[in-house]
Amino acid sequence: MKTLISLLFIFVFLVGCQQKTKTFYSVKANVSNEVHPGKKLIETQCVICHSATESHDNRLAPPMIAVKKRYASSNTTKKQFIKDIQNWFDNPVEDNAKMYGAVKRFGVMPKLAITKENLNLISDYLYDNDIDQPEWFENHYNEEKRKGFPMHKRKQS
Repeated sequence: MKTLISLLFIFVFLVGCQQKTKTFYSVKANVSNEVHPGKKLIETQCVICHSATESHDNRLAPPMIAVKKRYASSNTTKKQFIKDIQNWFDNPVEDNAKMYGAVKRFGVMPKLAITKENLNLISDYLYDNDIDQPEWFENHYNEEKRKGFPMHKRKQS
């Protein structure tokens, strides 16, 4: 009888430990599902004008994927990308534009009240992550490149 009670006690103890381990892992898994603060800022601040769901003809500004593609070439470092985005926000004028076609179509983006810290979070997220793009974007982007359309303003000599 003592042996049976001892075995039952050990069994209950082992089952209890296994449940705690499962709880630990499920809590740990939830931590990794945190949304990047830059993504949250894009969703609340940027997509108002830079939407990936708006039609090509009804846009207020180019989609965020266009911004990323223009500012991040294959040899652009993250540091340079963030610096260039900050430069545009600090001085959004036509002569400072990297997206000349967008400025021509939509005008210069107004100067926005956004902290440098938040802009760095947005830039960090843009640089490191895939960005939603409209269905029409890839064809449009490739067509503009084929035409030789200036994706940015060329400096006058």
